[in-house]
Amino acid sequence: MILLRGLPIRRLSKAISMALGNNAQSGGRGRDEVSAFSCLATELAATIGTGNIIGVVGAMILGGPGALFWMILSAFLGLSTKLVESTLSVKYRENRVGKPPFGGPMITLAKAFPKKRTGRVLAGCYSLFAVLCSLGMGNLVQANSIAEALHASMSWNRGKIGLILSLFTIVAVLGGMKLIARISTLLVPAMGAIYLAGCLGIILMHPQNLLPGLSAMIIGAFSPKAASGGAFGILTMHWTKSMGWGISRGIFSNEAGLGAGGISAAASSEQDPYRQGLISMSAVFFDTIVICSLTGIAYACSGVPWLISQGNVILQNGSLADANNAADLMVATFETTFGRYGGVLLSICITLFAFATILGWGVQGEAAFTYMFHEKYTFVFRLAYGVLPFVGTVFSLQATWLLSDIANGLLAIPNLICLWVLAPAICNEIIKKDGA
Repeated sequence: MILLRGLPIRRLSKAISMALGNNAQSGGRGRDEVSAFSCLATELAATIGTGNIIGVVGAMILGGPGALFWMILSAFLGLSTKLVESTLSVKYRENRVGKPPFGGPMITLAKAFPKKRTGRVLAGCYSLFAVLCSLGMGNLVQANSIAEALHASMSWNRGKIGLILSLFTIVAVLGGMKLIARISTLLVPAMGAIYLAGCLGIILMHPQNLLPGLSAMIIGAFSPKAASGGAFGILTMHWTKSMGWGISRGIFSNEAGLGAGGISAAASSEQDPYRQGLISMSAVFFDTIVICSLTGIAYACSGVPWLISQGNVILQNGSLADANNAADLMVATFETTFGRYGGVLLSICITLFAFATILGWGVQGEAAFTYMFHEKYTFVFRLAYGVLPFVGTVFSLQATWLLSDIANGLLAIPNLICLWVLAPAICNEIIKKDGA
């Protein structure tokens, strides 16, 4: 952000208008082209998942209400890393005949890293971790979340859920980037609108809790003690814990610094790396600054934090909400406002968010797999990726969560090394391009 002289924040409104503009949506009409907007939708599909719903509340449980403040702040800083890593991915991508371009941090490391041998080793490590992330956090964990949500709210059979989910996943991944981009273009705006409407409904129906909730977030972000009384009187955390959970969950949500979004950005029909970088940068805004913020504010306004402190939150299924279970608290947040339909609405949102994540990570995992092996072996990845949702719906995944978190963290290391080394040159190039 310093090297870019604050350009990501100064150009945020431009990035949003470019992402939603006609030029971004009109490209990609050729057989081997994908529009800039479709690539953004695919990128958002991979980042907008259960972390935007359950992860936000989980951070506020573990780090206090101030965690949301640090989550938003980290997103503003994440604009810079997202801009640079996406710009690099487009700049060094490889064009392919009859298919969308191929790129991402692994290609950038292999092509642009000063020490070629080191760059190739880092590229291989990045690809390995990306594949593990796609199979674990991007697939198994998301499928498990769908099964949990639909089984709890509608009593659907987990096995049947898994079969249907695997069928849809296989059809999508066999269609490749082009088909997944089309599905994401339709799915991401629809699911975002449904969820945001639900959050806004909660906020508008509890206006008396808005100011106490917001003040608790600000005070809790800097004070060792959270605000007494009001919606968050029960939550007292040290500010460093609030900062730690807020920043970590923010990065987990928008993936700024992990580089995976650059794989989707590289497939764009947009020829200018800087323009595509700006469009990709807007994903951080939509993902964290909009969706995560509204999730946290809706949770605060619902009154659930105060009710849970009294121990009297009964869910529609008759069970007592667990004060340490983020999923229970989000169900309670929707049910206290919308009654028995609230749980169903939340289940639909979780299902859509998680399925979109499966599709988005399918693109990114396949690209990393292709780099490690060869394009002719991609059918192996697609077959395994299509079967895994069924596995995720019928088995317990405690170990998978842990391993996926580790792989997710390891994914950042080679990408951040790449950004650290290439940042001075690419930041100067971006500034010159912006002023041209």
